[in-house]
Amino acid sequence: MRRTSTIDATWPGGRGAGTVLTGRARDLRTPAEGEPRVVAEASMRVNVGTDRRITEVVTDPGAPGTAALVGGPSQSGYRALLAGAVPGEITAATPLHLLLDDVPGAALVSGVAFRCWHGGPVPAVPVDRSRLPREGACIGYQPGSSALEPEEHLRWTRRTARADEVDSGEDAMAWHPLRILREPSLRRSRRIDVWTAGDTVHVDAFFQDAAALPGGGRQVVHEYTLTAEADRATGILRALTPVPRVLPHHECPLAVVTAARVVGLPLAGLRPAVLRELRGTAGCTHLNDTLRALADVPALAETLTGTAGGRRPGSEGEA
Repeated sequence: MRRTSTIDATWPGGRGAGTVLTGRARDLRTPAEGEPRVVAEASMRVNVGTDRRITEVVTDPGAPGTAALVGGPSQSGYRALLAGAVPGEITAATPLHLLLDDVPGAALVSGVAFRCWHGGPVPAVPVDRSRLPREGACIGYQPGSSALEPEEHLRWTRRTARADEVDSGEDAMAWHPLRILREPSLRRSRRIDVWTAGDTVHVDAFFQDAAALPGGGRQVVHEYTLTAEADRATGILRALTPVPRVLPHHECPLAVVTAARVVGLPLAGLRPAVLRELRGTAGCTHLNDTLRALADVPALAETLTGTAGGRRPGSEGEA
């Protein structure tokens, strides 16, 4: 079973206008014999104003509870509102919930799109001090970090990498259809592969934040891969190996060490557990969200019942 999701951040009104987050997700089952089959799909559009508050939410399938998100925050405080708005989606671990849960992270990093598009610093705009790096916010911003050097936030010195689109491989079914964007934009991509063998559930996951480039291709600003194993009967996470591929600062990769704290916990409870165990300088915001998404694995594994564990779909063009 493969779950893929993408969220594209764009600015139809231009830089300085509101952000539009357009998301799409799909579950694809690949049996041991036969052709892959789409078993679930979802999409969303979330409009975020310049004050970082949500102005509109549209989803397919429809989720009436999302009306409660309108007027609320897109970042801090958002997930508390989401928990009350779509409890059924959360319980069922649906593709739509994965998209909605990823709104804060996608909104947080979206502004990087303009720096990548222009190849460096962009024309000066008034600095919103509330959006600057906060010491202690994550392992990359721990006290003494190189990310917190004076005026670091005003210079484009982060590590990045060039990459093709994630769907550039030979397997046409590896990803759901992606939008072609020829404008400043930031795409958050996720893939979760799940298969079973004996008493073990195996996981291979991929996460990437990448900005569009004027000449095509993408500039990757965050990327992780990970593999994991869980007990098929209990859902307990038995092994976890996260790999930092592209991260902005020297200190960021340290998060793969502290991630071991969630080994031994049930997969289904990882969303709250990660927030509890890997807060602040104990974790990386982006790895944390990748770990939290593993809470969907038990539901994905359940769909494999009676399919002899299935087989992994083809790989994609990762950086």
